[in-house]
Amino acid sequence: MLDGPAARTEAPLKAKPDRLHARVPTERSEPGSLSGTAVLSMLRRRMLLLFASIVLVPLLTYIAVGQLTPLYSATGTLLYDDSGYKVQELQSILRVDPITDAVMVTQAEVLRGMPVVEQVASRLNLYANPEFNASLRPASWWRSPLTAMAHMFRRTPDPVAETSGPKLDPIRNETLNATRGALTVTPVKASHVLEVSFTATDPVLAAAAVNDAMDVYVKARLSAKYGAVMRARDWLERRAAELRIEVQSRETDVARYRAQHGLVDGIHGGMAGEQISLQTENLTRARAALAETEGRLDAASGRAGAAAQAAIAPSVVQLRARRDQLAAELQTMLGRLGPNHPDVRGTRTQLAEVDSAVAAEINRVVAATAADVRAGRDRVATLLQNLADEQSTVQKDSQSQVPLNAMLRDMDASRSLLHAVLERLQQTAQQSAIEAPDAHEISLALPPDHPIFPRTGPIMGAAVAFGVVFGLLMVYLCEIADTSFRTGEDIRSALGLPCLALSPRISRRTLQGMSIEEYAARKPLSAFAEQIRALRAGLSLWPDRPHIVAVTAAHPKEGKTTITHALGRLAAMNGERVIVVDCDIRHQTNSGSAWTDPKPGLVEYLRERATLTDIIHKDAASGMDSIACGAREANVLGLLMSVTMAQLLQTLRDDYDLVLLDTPPAEAITDARIVAGLADATLFCVRWRGTSRPAALHALELLEEAHANIVGAVLTQVDAQVHARSGYADAEVYQPRYGAYFRE
Repeated sequence: MLDGPAARTEAPLKAKPDRLHARVPTERSEPGSLSGTAVLSMLRRRMLLLFASIVLVPLLTYIAVGQLTPLYSATGTLLYDDSGYKVQELQSILRVDPITDAVMVTQAEVLRGMPVVEQVASRLNLYANPEFNASLRPASWWRSPLTAMAHMFRRTPDPVAETSGPKLDPIRNETLNATRGALTVTPVKASHVLEVSFTATDPVLAAAAVNDAMDVYVKARLSAKYGAVMRARDWLERRAAELRIEVQSRETDVARYRAQHGLVDGIHGGMAGEQISLQTENLTRARAALAETEGRLDAASGRAGAAAQAAIAPSVVQLRARRDQLAAELQTMLGRLGPNHPDVRGTRTQLAEVDSAVAAEINRVVAATAADVRAGRDRVATLLQNLADEQSTVQKDSQSQVPLNAMLRDMDASRSLLHAVLERLQQTAQQSAIEAPDAHEISLALPPDHPIFPRTGPIMGAAVAFGVVFGLLMVYLCEIADTSFRTGEDIRSALGLPCLALSPRISRRTLQGMSIEEYAARKPLSAFAEQIRALRAGLSLWPDRPHIVAVTAAHPKEGKTTITHALGRLAAMNGERVIVVDCDIRHQTNSGSAWTDPKPGLVEYLRERATLTDIIHKDAASGMDSIACGAREANVLGLLMSVTMAQLLQTLRDDYDLVLLDTPPAEAITDARIVAGLADATLFCVRWRGTSRPAALHALELLEEAHANIVGAVLTQVDAQVHARSGYADAEVYQPRYGAYFRE
């Protein structure tokens, strides 16, 4: 070991080993391309955030719901059936249903109309209810100034206008609008049913409002129908009285006209017409009788056949039968007795007598029948003359019948109209007695048991779902917004450096008053000590094993000093000759017991105010040597770039197996780049979930510009419990299954 300034200036300088490593960053996978395993790992890492969202969102929702005023909605149903009074039963079967969807929607709007709303508000005295009368509510803290400003800028009313004309009542209008807004009427599809609902904070009030609205509507419909029937009945009675007078007047005119013109009606028409009909009928019968008499005359006169003649004179028939009998007996006698026989002559005498009797009888019948023919002809002539006279009378009366027919038609029309009015009046009288409203209640509203708002169950379900979704979204946003390092894989992919160790965070309870450096020495079987040994192994297994290692970081408080002293102490306890040099001159720390002694340090040595022996301190617990930074110095850069600094490092290289240089943060302090350029290798400390990627990359770029040989990185202050459930591959070391290997 060299002593004194002269020895330092004469010490030969050895060249540092060549750069052994070039950073090769790899692409980081985008969040949208994460696999299922990566997503589960992400959820495990941010389980607390997700759990907090799932718990807090429903909790806050439940508290907010508890502050809301519950609203109750009561519902009743009524049937609208505009059937009316039907006189004929078949009419209700054959008629087409006139109620359409448009009619139902119209009736729904009628039920929500202001006449119904006004009566509901009056019955329930909603004008005195603060829920519907906003003027009765306590003024809000923001409404009072606005009201005052409105009064200030309100135009002064005109006294004349106030004393004349209708008055505006905004309070009443607002109450009616609020009542109408709470009333809902919905037609049930494909039916004649209307659902009436009312929403209020009081369930009893809601049910009463629904029942009152339906009652007002039903009574209004019945009153409207009854009023229409009464108006129709009055009009029909007046019209019937007018028609009675009109019919009576027309009947009087017809009777007067008939009396003036001698027009008398028979059973089937006028008297002249009936006489013509009667004369025609008599003439027909007379002509038929004449024809029959003439036929008998022809038969009796022998102009017809014997049969017809016999039919006309039955006595002639008997005589002729006697003659035929006598003629037959005569022929028989002639053939037997001869012509002169007395019997023959007697028979001939009888035959002659019979022939005389037949001729006499025929002459009598012909004379009688001829008399009948003459009488029939006289009757026909008389009837023809009478018919001609009647036809002449009808022709003369037909001109007088034309005005009478017109008068009769008017009289018949008036009688028909009077009959229709009287019939309708009778129906109206019956309808007024049995009239029913167009609508009636199917079911009255009952006070509801559960509020419709807020619906605690669905809202809480939605809140839980939103909490889950919001938590997942926050986890995703935090994941993609988190540019820090969470695992050694992040260091390898973003920085292109091997992660040599994951240094766990040690709680104060675990330290029990010790410093972290002392903890590493006193707890050599702890997980922290194991990671420090892994760091030493990584440095030892490096090609051309570096002797001088600079330990730096991008920002302060990233654990570089802790790593430096812990690494030095554990290496010294393993039998290596180790020295730690505090090169952070601008920021003096008290890490380790060596810094508590007021002895000279690096600054004094570089200023040649102390020897190397004076500034080296030994740790009694581990045997590690250390050099403090010494007094503050303004020209730090010049001291670190001096030949004395290079000679010091060369001397330490020869005397120690491992020289650790604790440097300032490389992001903002230039000293770190100078010291890193002088070292064989640089160890970069990255704080777990603390150091951002841009800052780390920028610090590495600055170190590379200073030709620093960055051999690896250390992930410091890792939360072992959080990292153990993160799902990363390098979190395996913190799993409980390895608990038997460590002793805290």
